[in-house]
Amino acid sequence: MNSSEKAPVKRSFLRSLGPAVIVASVVLGPGSILTNSKVGTQFGYSMIWVLVSACVFMFAAASMSARLGVVYDNSFCTELRNRLGRPFALVTGISIFLIATCFQFTNNLGVLAAVEPLLTSSSQPDAGVPLIYSILILGLLNGLIIAVLFGLKHLYKPLEKVMMVMVGIMILVFVTNIFFAGPSIEEILMGLKPSWPADDDGQLLPIIPELSEKIVEGKLKNYIYDPIGLLVALMATTFSVAGAFYQGYLVKEKGWKLGNLKQGMIDSFAGIFVLGGISLVIMVTSAAVLHGSGVKADDLKSVTAVAQQLKPLLGDWGNMAEVLFCVGIFAGAFSSFMVNAMIGGVMLSDGLGYDCKLDSISTKVCTTIALVFGMIVAVASLSLEEGAIVPLIILGQGMTVIGVPILAVALLYLATRPELIGERKIPNWMIAIVSVGAVLVLILAIRTSWVVFLKITLLV
Repeated sequence: MNSSEKAPVKRSFLRSLGPAVIVASVVLGPGSILTNSKVGTQFGYSMIWVLVSACVFMFAAASMSARLGVVYDNSFCTELRNRLGRPFALVTGISIFLIATCFQFTNNLGVLAAVEPLLTSSSQPDAGVPLIYSILILGLLNGLIIAVLFGLKHLYKPLEKVMMVMVGIMILVFVTNIFFAGPSIEEILMGLKPSWPADDDGQLLPIIPELSEKIVEGKLKNYIYDPIGLLVALMATTFSVAGAFYQGYLVKEKGWKLGNLKQGMIDSFAGIFVLGGISLVIMVTSAAVLHGSGVKADDLKSVTAVAQQLKPLLGDWGNMAEVLFCVGIFAGAFSSFMVNAMIGGVMLSDGLGYDCKLDSISTKVCTTIALVFGMIVAVASLSLEEGAIVPLIILGQGMTVIGVPILAVALLYLATRPELIGERKIPNWMIAIVSVGAVLVLILAIRTSWVVFLKITLLV
């Protein structure tokens, strides 16, 4: 490629950074922030390679999905229904719907986590948000989104822009804070080299500890010991197979043709570059500030705890770190509310054989179901006893375990059809990387199945 060819590509990439930052502000939710913070706190810089690997898998899967969305005339579920039968298409649609609903559940809890410091008593900071306030806040928020969905779209655009500005401020603070935190460049580079946690005891599968280890402060704690559970969570939140799968639907909504694929590849790379970069900044910040300070990953259970990593920039200047973190997490959760629920709605509608366009009534109804169900599970997790909510969580985990490998296999199946020849053929490098990713998610699914089994044994 000569210099004259490189220049347009460079300009295209720079133009894509604007939309990519917007996408990042929508996708960067409470779960991603907390997971990256915990990984940096527990493992320091040594697990950066896991994040980079997840970004590579995500880029390949999203690019493949976008390409498939262009070369196929029908939606993915319709193609699967025509080729493999209605049951496979139905399971595929329901799988993504359940995954989206699980994320919707965490978005609801993220909103409550963000407002918790404002609604809890200073004398009882661990009491949490009163249940009646939680129901009111989540009811109003989900009601607003549903109203927007069914006609008040003029309200959503200005709200979305405000939320993106809020997330942008938090990202700017994180990026600025990293210079004050003084991370080790040498250790960051060393973190790119694949390695295993230095303090790992060789236990790859989760276990239920011996009784003596389960007694904490004189009380019996039913918990599962999972030394690499955070790394599994990091891979799952970054390499989102469901999110990649949905790219094929987005390109159809945009009306893309084969001529748009080059710019689409640039957009995908810019999006993954920005998302990976923000995640890396959060992880490196936690590694520099919290790792080795006596703070453990399990201690990061509240906005106040996670906000400690912003102290190099903000110091003890009032509670500014906590306020900025609250604003950012609330905005991140709100921004992904509509997008995440819409993904679930589109896929459920398509899986059931109905119209999957964003403006169709079936998609709106299915999206509403995702919103309501996510809110109900969130409220139930706060109001019910732990033993009552655990079976519901286990059921959701079990369905997700089944769904993710199915989505990966479905993408590969559609990508390797013999009729895809010439310019419609999927590049071999995409198929190779996504194949490795599919094997990985299958292994993680088997591992998660074991976790589900252990949780069931704790209930018996």
